Amino acid sequence: MADAHAKHHDYHLVNPSPWPFVGSVSAFIMAVGAIGWMHQMFTGAPVVFGVGVIGVLYTMVAWWGDVIREANSGDHTRVVQLHHRYGMILFIASEVMFFVAWFWAYFNAALFPNDVHQFARDALFGGVWPPKGIETFDPWHLPLLNTLILLTSGTTVTWAHHALLEGDRQGLKWGLILTIALGAVFTCVQAYEYSHATFGFKGNVYGATFFMATGFHGFHVLVGTIFLIVCLLRAYAGQFTPKQHLGFEFAAWYWHFVDVVWLFLFVAIYVWGYGGPVANGAAH
Repeated sequence: MADAHAKHHDYHLVNPSPWPFVGSVSAFIMAVGAIGWMHQMFTGAPVVFGVGVIGVLYTMVAWWGDVIREANSGDHTRVVQLHHRYGMILFIASEVMFFVAWFWAYFNAALFPNDVHQFARDALFGGVWPPKGIETFDPWHLPLLNTLILLTSGTTVTWAHHALLEGDRQGLKWGLILTIALGAVFTCVQAYEYSHATFGFKGNVYGATFFMATGFHGFHVLVGTIFLIVCLLRAYAGQFTPKQHLGFEFAAWYWHFVDVVWLFLFVAIYVWGYGGPVANGAAH
């Protein structure tokens, strides 16, 4: 009888879980609260939004906690790990397309500032890009600093990964600590940069595309930093081995993805879209 329940395959059949249902209900509550708050539809909208956020965060912690326990109990066989990798690759691919949308919006306006088919553009942009009156950031100041910070963080997370593969647990921990610190510094520098912007999100296409592209990238840096902090806690708990460390591997993939997106942002928005120190609005 015992042998009848034994597993004779490499796949992991998960146990019944409440988290898909709880997460869906929480996300719905969060969306209702956010819509009601933005449109001022009812007075308790911020509270409803907060309840939804708490539910979503709790679902994430509990669900991923279950995944970690499954990994530690040996349910993640080589076949399961391969399929997890496929899933992470598809997730990063979807994130790439997310940023493609913001680059598309930026270049659609930047490459055709006086499009004859868009009659309002010449009046809004002055026929040039950056639009007249927009004072862009000097790419060789804070943006360059943040680029060097992120590139350095890519080397430290790679160091941590190689240290783990070689069984060097101290190297793993220090590599993660340095990467997390660099990610936090990047976020602080970007916040400082935003506080000194001479343009806002509203009222102009440049500001909207700039803050949407760089702001969502900053959000991804924040998410990646949290991802690495969880990995650091798991490293101290001794949960990673040279052959079993999917959680850390995915965090490293995600961090490298964030690095690459920033390089495109730096070249396209900061360098190529730089209007000059004095004659902002001069045509490229």
